[in-house]
Amino acid sequence: MRDRVGEVKMASNLRSILCLLLLSLLTIDTVTSAKYKQDEKIVLYVNKVGPYYNPQETYHYYSLPVCVPEKIEHRSLTLGEVLDGDRMAVSLYDIQFNKSVPHAELCTLVLTANDIAKLQEAVEDLYYFEFVFDDLLMRGFVGHLEEGAFLPHNHRTYLWTHLHFSFGYSGQEVVEANVSTIGATAYSLDDTEPPVKVTFTYSVSWSKSLRSYHDRNKELKVFFPKSMEIHWLSVINSVVLVCLLLGFVTIILMRVLHNDFARYNVSDDDPDDLRDQDNYGWKIISTDVFRFPQNKGLLSSIIGVGTQFITLSLAIILMALLGLFNVHRHHAMNSTSILLYALTSFIAGLVSTNFYRKINGESWVWNIILTSSLFAFPFFLTWSTVNSVAWYHGSTQALPFTTIKNERGEPKQAIDYVL
Repeated sequence: MRDRVGEVKMASNLRSILCLLLLSLLTIDTVTSAKYKQDEKIVLYVNKVGPYYNPQETYHYYSLPVCVPEKIEHRSLTLGEVLDGDRMAVSLYDIQFNKSVPHAELCTLVLTANDIAKLQEAVEDLYYFEFVFDDLLMRGFVGHLEEGAFLPHNHRTYLWTHLHFSFGYSGQEVVEANVSTIGATAYSLDDTEPPVKVTFTYSVSWSKSLRSYHDRNKELKVFFPKSMEIHWLSVINSVVLVCLLLGFVTIILMRVLHNDFARYNVSDDDPDDLRDQDNYGWKIISTDVFRFPQNKGLLSSIIGVGTQFITLSLAIILMALLGLFNVHRHHAMNSTSILLYALTSFIAGLVSTNFYRKINGESWVWNIILTSSLFAFPFFLTWSTVNSVAWYHGSTQALPFTTIKNERGEPKQAIDYVL
């Protein structure tokens, strides 16, 4: 009777988990359009900066000597955005819906020698910046690097002090967003004697677009170089090479074992010396095949965790094929992976426990602990090391606990996290 009640409870729990999983799939990458009135202000968020050829190294935009508001206000971030290194903060740009601005002054800064050195280093490393406008990403470069002669080598660094924002709208919705420096004159950072005053300006233009709101992310151009993307041809070549090697090994083994199979399959009419092959070839290990391994718990845990990751991978691939992810918003996949890992954890426990029981395992408590920590514990140690290094260098890739601190000495601003 108790077993029956336990099975009913387990089935009920499985149904609850499946329902939660289906609800989570329905809420992934949902698009909620924001409608604006004429001249309504739209907040432009500054996000992060980093080297162009190393997108994993990112820093807060306000870590550079740029125009910063008196009080920095951060936007609430999802878990996936935090994992992606986002740190969105309100900017000083005054942008209103469908209102073009030919020229406007953002602020005037007095750059010290240290500020100029920071900007020169950022320009030399090809720093890019990332802005967010109505959940549309805009990327551009902090400055311009002009290379001179090879011998002797020299170069000049220029800072973009003017940005032009071009937006497209359809009805009351924003469907296009772009930032550029076309027509702007770069400010030379080499011919200055600090302290020096620098004025930052911007302009805004609006145009009507035929693009729909739900298709506005599909036409985003790839910003990072092609070399940073997956080389599918190399992946296919590797898969084909592995298949060929497996085929060659299988053929060799079959040819080597052919004689053994012929000896094992002799009939009763054959001579006794041909049938007496119990201690020859692969029959020597016949007793070892059905012997239980020494580390039953470790084997069961590996099988359970492996089954969980196979299920997790298949679920992510299926959702990607169904178009539930936006390729330009990686945080959705990060959040989904964490959610699915938590929801599929029962698979690891179920498979591991079932296999452990079949091989007559006795230390079931140790099996549970090992299954739950086989992946989580090494991953936590690796993440702690990488996160500590990123935190030491002030990168936004480091996961903050409750607050972040601006490098320029402003008070800490809380960041809210929502799933």
